[in-house]
Amino acid sequence: MPSSKPPLNRRSPRLAARALILHEDRLLLVNAWPGGKSDLWCAPGGGVEPGRSLPENLAREVHEETGLTITVGAPVLINEFHDPATGFHQVDLFFRCTITAGTLDPGWRDPEGIVTDRHFFRRSDLTLGRIRFKPDSLAEAAWGEGLRYDPLEVITR
Repeated sequence: MPSSKPPLNRRSPRLAARALILHEDRLLLVNAWPGGKSDLWCAPGGGVEPGRSLPENLAREVHEETGLTITVGAPVLINEFHDPATGFHQVDLFFRCTITAGTLDPGWRDPEGIVTDRHFFRRSDLTLGRIRFKPDSLAEAAWGEGLRYDPLEVITR
């Protein structure tokens, strides 16, 4: 009988911080696939660098990906996702954020070349399936109240 335990060579989970930015009742999402190879959208943010707080990391990532300056508020969602084939496992901490400066400039380029597009979406775009996005609980977290936990979702490309 096969073991249900993961192989011992799996890495520790990667930690990332993500921003839930509502502006005029629309949620800011980014396409973070170099070359636009996927139609999957996610909240801006990314990997946490050691020695910096989660809000510092998040403000830096959002500025790199969008050109916006933000203030970071309370956490609203903890989401885990993994790739069973590779052992990749990431824990995303989502924070409610507010834009303090900047606009979405169509000429803005992510210096790392990861984010290829950024757009504000209405709640109905997410709830009616007009776009593909992750995590599944994104709309509930963005427009809801309180702190949510969304466990171990399989990664999607």
